[in-house]
Amino acid sequence: MAQNDQALLARLKNGGLEFVVIGGVCAVYHGVPLATFDLDICCPFGVESLGRIEAAVHDLHAVHRLTANKLSLEMTRDVFGQLKNLYLQTDLGKLDCLSEVAGVGNFDEVRKQSVVARFSYGEFRFLGLDALIASKQAAGREHDLTTVKHLLAIKERGERRKI
Repeated sequence: MAQNDQALLARLKNGGLEFVVIGGVCAVYHGVPLATFDLDICCPFGVESLGRIEAAVHDLHAVHRLTANKLSLEMTRDVFGQLKNLYLQTDLGKLDCLSEVAGVGNFDEVRKQSVVARFSYGEFRFLGLDALIASKQAAGREHDLTTVKHLLAIKERGERRKI
């Protein structure tokens, strides 16, 4: 099954979810030549937001992809208060929803450090370049640190153009 980030983004946006694109898709937005195999977003983890995520993917056979028995997505009042992150496999690909971003903070802080991007299929927020660098450095995995090298080169190139 192919990853369809555009369709996932449109569904979340049309469902009224407030979110910021983070992770690999955000790095690609900023210009990193990277293959990414999931869509990572940061959003508030209240009852309303989690309900909007569930509604946006309800017909996509969403399952919790990191559980051994791939439990289907079913939001109950008991579950709402326990979640900090949500890792889903859907018919449109992988969707990872985080309540906070390492090196940046909670959703409010992530939103403050985001930029707006306009596409033919909608307007979306992406984590800003400096915040994305901080998040990738905080994650510290090998592929994140490789991405940081690309992001720093992109940042330097942009600063040289301003001179």
